[in-house]
Amino acid sequence: MLISTLSYYTTELYKEFAAYTTEKLHELGLNFGQMYFIIYVGKHPECTPSELTSALKLDWGHSQRSVAKLAENGFLIKEKKSGRSYRLTLTSLGKQAFDVCHQVLFDWDATKLTGLTNEEQQLLLNLLCKISIQKV
Repeated sequence: MLISTLSYYTTELYKEFAAYTTEKLHELGLNFGQMYFIIYVGKHPECTPSELTSALKLDWGHSQRSVAKLAENGFLIKEKKSGRSYRLTLTSLGKQAFDVCHQVLFDWDATKLTGLTNEEQQLLLNLLCKISIQKV
């Protein structure tokens, strides 16, 4: 039986991507979920935890535990600005992790898209962008 639904292929690609990413980031002491925190803070230095949580569409508690773990492991700095608010920045280790995380994205794309022509790759990405919730 051939399964031809977007949800099926999305789920299969997600599982493959999560496994690939976990394997590549394990050396750094990062997991799949932490990659998104590193990338967001790397692209938005001095963001607030609230901005990060909202942008990544996460539960507040999960976000705070993840930020605390990344800070504890030396990837992030939680710099207090005033009162209880603080800003997030990457440490030098976090910046190295940011570069690796970005490379993992490009490497996975390269492995998955090898059977497509450049035109097919661009068409696929354009169509996915068109139906995605978050417009690029």
